[in-house]
Amino acid sequence: MCVDDHPLMREGIGAVIGSQPDMTLVVEVCNGREAIEAFRKHLPDVTLMDLRLPDMSGIDALLAIRSEFPDARVIMLTTFEGDVEIQRALRAGARSYLLKSTPADELLDTIREVHAGRKRIPPDIAAQIAEHVSEVPLTPREIEILQELAGGHRNRTIGERLFIAEETVKVHIKHLMEKLGAKDRTDAVAIGVRRGIIRL
Repeated sequence: MCVDDHPLMREGIGAVIGSQPDMTLVVEVCNGREAIEAFRKHLPDVTLMDLRLPDMSGIDALLAIRSEFPDARVIMLTTFEGDVEIQRALRAGARSYLLKSTPADELLDTIREVHAGRKRIPPDIAAQIAEHVSEVPLTPREIEILQELAGGHRNRTIGERLFIAEETVKVHIKHLMEKLGAKDRTDAVAIGVRRGIIRL
């Protein structure tokens, strides 16, 4: 099964899979809700799931499918390589995480590996995860404040929106900047977006 909201992407994947004697694309859908329904109906051996879908994240769709079908074999496909998103996808039960720029033969190899019950993490993705593995993660409150910073809000406004004192906001910003190794607020937001901690 292929889950992607871009028709050209689905067509491309369909063509690659259709050229293989040992594979068949049984269904293609364009959002998370359709993916859950289609999975129930078709029970595909392997699912290629876009991380960013119009109605829900691919990770949420993956979690929903695996809550009903714990053995579902899902490969996350994305243009996005933030280490936090990668880790979330793998924790949610994805068997692999591939960039959409992956060559067709590598995609096919990964589908075969996952179908055989193995996990497959490409070396560049593994290196990205390893780069941040020893870092202290941001707390949920720090992530909230980082998201507010991304919205361009001042400390006082952030405090009002989150019902905390302005001084408390300053302390959280200091901590999150230290954890991210950011030079300033703009840098903190850029790092947060790049790593998949927040979205714009």
